[in-house]
Amino acid sequence: MDYQVTTTFDYIEYSISEPCQKTDVKQIAAQLLPPLYSLVFIFGFVGNLLVVLILINCKKLKSMTDIYLLNLAVSDLLFLLTIPFWAHYAADQWVFGNTMCRLLTGLYFIGLFSGIFFIILLTIDRYLAIVHAVFAIKARTVTSGMVTSGVTWVVAVFTSIPGIIFSKSQKEGPRYTCSPHYPTSQYYFWKNFQTLKMVALGLVLPLLVMVVCYSGILRTLLRVRNEKKRHKAVRLIFVIMIVYFLFWAPYNIVLLLNTFQGFFGLNNCSSSNRLDQAMQVTETLGMTHCCINPIIYAFVGEKFRSYLVGFFRKHIARRLCKRCLMSQREAPERGASIYTRSTGEQEISTGL
Repeated sequence: MDYQVTTTFDYIEYSISEPCQKTDVKQIAAQLLPPLYSLVFIFGFVGNLLVVLILINCKKLKSMTDIYLLNLAVSDLLFLLTIPFWAHYAADQWVFGNTMCRLLTGLYFIGLFSGIFFIILLTIDRYLAIVHAVFAIKARTVTSGMVTSGVTWVVAVFTSIPGIIFSKSQKEGPRYTCSPHYPTSQYYFWKNFQTLKMVALGLVLPLLVMVVCYSGILRTLLRVRNEKKRHKAVRLIFVIMIVYFLFWAPYNIVLLLNTFQGFFGLNNCSSSNRLDQAMQVTETLGMTHCCINPIIYAFVGEKFRSYLVGFFRKHIARRLCKRCLMSQREAPERGASIYTRSTGEQEISTGL
């Protein structure tokens, strides 16, 4: 779903004087987006659910980092819960009503913004742990992590309110849509405000925080004598930076161009169509970032991999082995019961 709520796929540019037919854009969306969204949902849900289970059952949430990782996974799960509805919307029309339109739009934005904020908090957490290690001993507590996480969720909800209020389901032409409907007299103000807010919070702010924090982290790590540990930490930091901006920067840039088409000289039908297609591609790319988060923040670590193996052996492999043993034990009993029925003798239940 686009920040302009482009799951409607009814891209209307009011600066174009003549009607601009965008049937091709809608047809491409109807064919490609449902399977892509489905894959994102499946892999993202499984990955983040594993993160939640391992953090709670294995790591026991003993540090601020664990708290932030848990909340990041919850943010991604909240975000992912809306994807099946957008997949159906892309293939057909909005059939879930006005209340669900606002509810799912709210969950989408809350999950999106809270995920961005927790990535920022993880960056600051790593900065404190490496650059200000002495201060971090007192500051990086579980209690501090829970308090800052609560504040973060409140800020994410507050930031999402405009998107929730202006979202509405109504019939537009032959189909029902779920899209933002700003007051006519304030249309451009709210449209521009929503875009600038997204770019500021989703691109500019994380970029500033990451540049400042990781510059300090790199300077500190370069003084570490253990080269193996130093290179491993530097590699992880660059993966975090590059992957986030690789997935979300294209979307924010295209969103900016799409909103200010007139300013960039793109307010013609062909350019508008290309921008709509670019919005679909970059938005889907950004949405897949929630599938990558478990890999970046969790499964890259050796300890977390060992927790994952232990969790699999304890909760999954053991149950599978028990079922195999039970099936092997039940096989002779099933054979005997069949023989009894074939001879017409009455079965006696053992109560097992």
